Amino acid sequence: MARDPSFIPKLANKARLRFDRHSGSHMIVYPERGLALNDSAAKIAKRCDGTRSLTEIVDELAREAGVDAEGRADVETDVLAFVDLLAQKGLLEP
Repeated sequence: MARDPSFIPKLANKARLRFDRHSGSHMIVYPERGLALNDSAAKIAKRCDGTRSLTEIVDELAREAGVDAEGRADVETDVLAFVDLLAQKGLLEP
């Protein structure tokens, strides 16, 4: 599901993206659990709002980072891996 470039990821209703002011980092909070995010994962999670495809997310992040085609491939790998993790944990809308 998440590997299709046209897939439009959206965090599940039970999952909330929160900024923890104490740690200075973002988390995805869901019933009885939390997933601490590094800066890269937070940038991806913020874009999982149901308005962008995976391709659009990768393009935005690559453009923001100012990377070339090789760097874009690395961004794509990271985005797909993180979205797959969210899907495995049931943190994306079906």
